[in-house]
Amino acid sequence: MKISVEKGEEKGFLPDGRHTVTITSIEEGTSEHQNVPFFAARMESEDGFVTQRFYNSPAGHPIILSLYSAVGIKPHDGKDLDTKELVGKHLSVEVSDHTYTDPASGNERSIRQATGFRAA
Repeated sequence: MKISVEKGEEKGFLPDGRHTVTITSIEEGTSEHQNVPFFAARMESEDGFVTQRFYNSPAGHPIILSLYSAVGIKPHDGKDLDTKELVGKHLSVEVSDHTYTDPASGNERSIRQATGFRAA
């Protein structure tokens, strides 16, 4: 069997721990269960990558603001933040697994996540 490797697929997940990463792409979408808008940031280093979703909701805003602060973008009252500004920015993140119960199936799932955003 041959397994094709597309551009951007040549790296595995970042291992647990703190990593200095670069945000290489942003994808936008809507959550599957509650229709909450989100953006997913792909964060990479030479050692691998992690993709983290950020939900545009009252509960998600403090997390989004900590991401922007870590990359040196300061929010201003009345001015929208543009996710495109994040691409190419560097920061430090803590990578680990997060386990949760899938609301659709009730099954336990684990995802790789980035937290603890800090300036690089």
